Amino acid sequence: MTSWRFPLVLAGAFLLPLSTGSAAMESTEGQSHSCCGPITGAGERLSARLDEMHVETLWLAGQHVNWKTGEPDSEAGTDETADHSHCSVFAAATAMRLSVYLLRPPEHGQVLLANAQAEWLESENGRQAGWSAVSDMRQAQRLANEGKLVLAVYENPDKHVPGHIAIVRSSKRSLATLNNDGPELIQAGEHNYNRVNARVGFEHHPGAFPDGIRYYAHAIPAGTRK
Repeated sequence: MTSWRFPLVLAGAFLLPLSTGSAAMESTEGQSHSCCGPITGAGERLSARLDEMHVETLWLAGQHVNWKTGEPDSEAGTDETADHSHCSVFAAATAMRLSVYLLRPPEHGQVLLANAQAEWLESENGRQAGWSAVSDMRQAQRLANEGKLVLAVYENPDKHVPGHIAIVRSSKRSLATLNNDGPELIQAGEHNYNRVNARVGFEHHPGAFPDGIRYYAHAIPAGTRK
């Protein structure tokens, strides 16, 4: 009996490392589940500032609005902006509250402003204002998690048709979710969302998601952080 037990014990000993290796593999997979790093304190503070914009009740499509506040602006009367959405002025107003310049009125009117912002961000003027191009949506999500102001921008190839612009906000999404749906956004538009993925946020712009969207980042001045 003793001569049979010894190989069985050895067999058991060889099984243990295999089990441990499997657990280590599962742990590694779990660590890689988060696509874009942790949400830092600066990322959390920026998220709180974005929530304070109340985008789901302001900058609503089909209204003439005060571009800085998003409130209906009856004193301004009705003009061609009344029937449009307000993604571009929402982005500009948010940047202004964070002490960051983004092309805005009166330097450019509200009509077709998103296309103009896309061109400006790519220009030397945009770079001199502190904006940097971001390589891909994974880096865009990572920078937003770190507390940078990150824009997702689509310039419509038809200059007479509006483009779209949104702000990337912090998110603990997986790489699979990022690849399928894109970064998490806050935006005004045909529908206003405090939180929405890029696939849905840009769905009214054929050709935008994922390859037609460009990303830009800007550090937020320390004096504007809460």
